Amino acid sequence: MHNFRKTNTLPYLDSLKKIGMGLCLLFIFSCGGTNNYDLLILNGTVYDGSGNTPTKADIAIKDSMIVIIGDLDNATATRTIDAQGLAVAPGFIDMHTHLEPIMELSSCESHVRQGVTTALGGPDGGSPWPLGSFMDSLEAKGIGMNVAYLIGHNTIRRNIMGLENRTPTPTEQKAMEAQVDSAMQAGAYGISTGLKYLPGTFSNVEEVIALSKVASKYGGIYTSHLREEGLGLFDAVAEAIQISEQADIPVVLTHHKAIGKPMWGKSSRTLAMVDSARAKGLDIKMDQYPYTASYTGISVIIPSWSMAGGLEAFEKRVSDPILRDSIRNGIVFNILNDRGGSDLNRIQFAKVEWQPELEGKTLKYWVEQKGMEPTVENGAELVIEAQLNGGAACVFHAMAEEDVTRIMQHPQTMIGSDGRLVEPGMGHPHPRWYGTFPRVLGHYVREKETLSLEEAIRKMTLLPAQTLGLMDRGQIKENMKADMVIFNPETVIDKATFEKPHQYPEGIPFVIVNGSLTVDNGTFVDARSGKVLRKQ
Repeated sequence: MHNFRKTNTLPYLDSLKKIGMGLCLLFIFSCGGTNNYDLLILNGTVYDGSGNTPTKADIAIKDSMIVIIGDLDNATATRTIDAQGLAVAPGFIDMHTHLEPIMELSSCESHVRQGVTTALGGPDGGSPWPLGSFMDSLEAKGIGMNVAYLIGHNTIRRNIMGLENRTPTPTEQKAMEAQVDSAMQAGAYGISTGLKYLPGTFSNVEEVIALSKVASKYGGIYTSHLREEGLGLFDAVAEAIQISEQADIPVVLTHHKAIGKPMWGKSSRTLAMVDSARAKGLDIKMDQYPYTASYTGISVIIPSWSMAGGLEAFEKRVSDPILRDSIRNGIVFNILNDRGGSDLNRIQFAKVEWQPELEGKTLKYWVEQKGMEPTVENGAELVIEAQLNGGAACVFHAMAEEDVTRIMQHPQTMIGSDGRLVEPGMGHPHPRWYGTFPRVLGHYVREKETLSLEEAIRKMTLLPAQTLGLMDRGQIKENMKADMVIFNPETVIDKATFEKPHQYPEGIPFVIVNGSLTVDNGTFVDARSGKVLRKQ
């Protein structure tokens, strides 16, 4: 039994109250109170990525996360940005990026300056191998934006079969499936094919379906540079839909387009095919770059059969007069009906290591420089010569604006640059390497009114995030990663042109990657705040 001495308890209770209030204030500040934010964005017009109407709101960022959205007039932070008159959006997600130079250009400036905070690499069937150890090395190096990877079918096939034009043996098929499985376990987001390119062009659909089933098992996606984007486009889209159905895998028709004059306007049919497949329950989407010209190797207009076995085999074939005539006729056909756009002026050299002075010039220019008549046949002969010299990268002006616009307006189309990391002075690139995302915002939203700003941002943010299964990116919401872009909707524009491609865009003063400013008031900051993303 305890004895209690009667005392006056009021002063004691007052002391407890004071201590309690102090503890409460300490708790508030230690848990993200008004003086503990890393970054405040005030007075901006917030486009959350969903396509909904924007709202005026302030945003607080702490430890790489969006922690509060609302009225934060009384809050303070290490850094504050007044976004009055500016649009605040989730960081853009590039669904088709050539990240091959990333070890040398790890700051990723050409992409970050466009507002890109996450990029998907390994497109068109080509990817690093082994993928897991490559991503480990990239993580250790440090990068300027988030990157994710697909495993490339062409890479896998070349690993096992080289450039042989045949179906794989059962043992070879199993070996390819094992490599896809290994890449998916390492964190790949799916599989990509380049069925227009070597050696993917030698594969049949059964081979691709079997490999895609492996990726599907891990929840991956399938993206495809279709087998044909010109006269064979409809069959190629049908093949991709077949792969989706039989492999039970979401499909992205990557850089979707209609190539060559005979196919101009035909995107209305391919989009109808997409709608029909989706009505049956298949997950078919597209990505697209906002230009009427493509970029790839000059070999794309050379018959693929002639390049089986590599350069040495190609040299032997073109030394045979009969085979050379057949190869030349195939090139003539492709110049007239496919990427050649029926005009030697529509083929523009971009990277020519064996004759750099050709960069920026056209095939017609080269023919005339050689003292030849600018005929398609003579152009075809020089295409053979270019390939024998080691090939060349070219810009092919062979698409129609009506198709670009129609594909862009489809609700399941995302934006993908098909751009390669670059810095000023590196060759004569396609302007999409510098300008894809600001071109959509400036040219197609503001100038042409092809899309609303809300819809354009959705195609660059939430839609690709959902496609990849990125649960913590692609939308401005509390508890999401602070990947963001702040731009001026009245001035944002691409500056890169086909004549002068090495130009950064305008109107994007701030880019934030995982909470760190990587473009600060228009100045690039090499913060290396990007992450290597691995599918879980």
